[in-house]
Amino acid sequence: MNALDRLREAYVPEKVIPQSPENMQWFRDAKFGMFIHWGLYALLGRGEWVMFNERLSTSEYAQLAQRFDAPRYDPRAWARTAKAAGMKYMVLTTRHHDGFSLFDSRASSFNAVNSAARRDLVAEYVDACRGEGLKVGFYYSPMDWRYPGYFFPEMYLDSALAMRDQCHAQLEELMTGYGKIDMLWFDGEWLAHGGIQFGNGHKGWYQDENFHQSERYFKVNYFWQSEKMINRIRAWQPGIMLNNRFGWEGDFHVRERNVGGIRTDKPWDNNDCLTRSWGYIPGAPMMSLREVVQHLITVVVRDGTYLLNVGPTGQGDMEPRQVERLAQVGAWLERYGEAVYGTRGGPILPGDWGGACYRGDTVYLHILDWREDTLELEGLTGEIAAVESLNSSQLSVEKTETGLRVSVPIVQRDPIDTILRIRMTAPIRWEGVRAGEQDVYGQADGLQ
Repeated sequence: MNALDRLREAYVPEKVIPQSPENMQWFRDAKFGMFIHWGLYALLGRGEWVMFNERLSTSEYAQLAQRFDAPRYDPRAWARTAKAAGMKYMVLTTRHHDGFSLFDSRASSFNAVNSAARRDLVAEYVDACRGEGLKVGFYYSPMDWRYPGYFFPEMYLDSALAMRDQCHAQLEELMTGYGKIDMLWFDGEWLAHGGIQFGNGHKGWYQDENFHQSERYFKVNYFWQSEKMINRIRAWQPGIMLNNRFGWEGDFHVRERNVGGIRTDKPWDNNDCLTRSWGYIPGAPMMSLREVVQHLITVVVRDGTYLLNVGPTGQGDMEPRQVERLAQVGAWLERYGEAVYGTRGGPILPGDWGGACYRGDTVYLHILDWREDTLELEGLTGEIAAVESLNSSQLSVEKTETGLRVSVPIVQRDPIDTILRIRMTAPIRWEGVRAGEQDVYGQADGLQ
């Protein structure tokens, strides 16, 4: 048994009390948030994994900090863009896997204050969010590619533990230095990227085929002392929401670039990219208005929240084309937001055609794809008081024994989302859908 295994065997997790439903209700209601990946990697314009993917030396990569002066960094403009898009919260990469912190960290000199920017960029971001009335979210990566112990935690355990100490110290800085924080979005808790092994019948180095299922490398609460740290975070920030990427099950679950099925028993988010890349890549293909709205609705009718990423340039501004696209989404939500915000997925189960959400005595049908001219939908019981469409006419809705029969003439169907509002004579009562998750524990985009 090596030193890492001994850590695992000896760890006794503390009990963690999940966040209360009341403190998470804002997230349930918000439906739409802005993810921002920004750091030194933006200067290179080849994505946020450029240091790892291109095997850049740590010293070479660190030199980027002296070019990182952020002359066009205006977080208030970011926040205004998010607000104009109809987003209700923001999540910023305070530190990604490259180890560079956007905040003033005493635990690591590799930070924005010691870069050409010469200031705490996270503090300005927090002020901007609050100034625009948006909830404040922090992304934080526990791991750090600069530490050999991340890649070989058994051999370089002291290095790995130093990385853990840095993580704990920086979490304390983030949780105690910026006032109330609403969300902490962890990413990168796994160890030993790729499961690199030596020997065991192999001639030299090889990849462990069971790496993704390994409790040693993936279920790593024993390494990060996750439950202990989360209880400290709860003491500093009693109302904060945490995801499931720090060795604990989380207050909410992350479905990265994977929507999955409807789940109403636990909050979850789906995170994806407006330009198919987290970190800035010039001219990267961008989602159309139709794609963004339909993706948002696909998430909402499954009772999730959509976290859409924008990667600012190395100068600190967002591409005008992305800002324009988000404004178009905001204009759509300005017209149809009543069928999105403050709703819950159901009671009609979603399908290839679209889905439903409800609030009080009102059900909203979102028809994204007319596979048939008439839709036979099950799941809505009770008496209907009124039916109308928010963006079409000549609709036909009939009550059946098990649900509804719906049709709208082809010329009246909205090219993005045909929305029907159905008012019932009594509030909706529905037991919802309890579900587990099918993803590999904690697996993020870089490992897929």
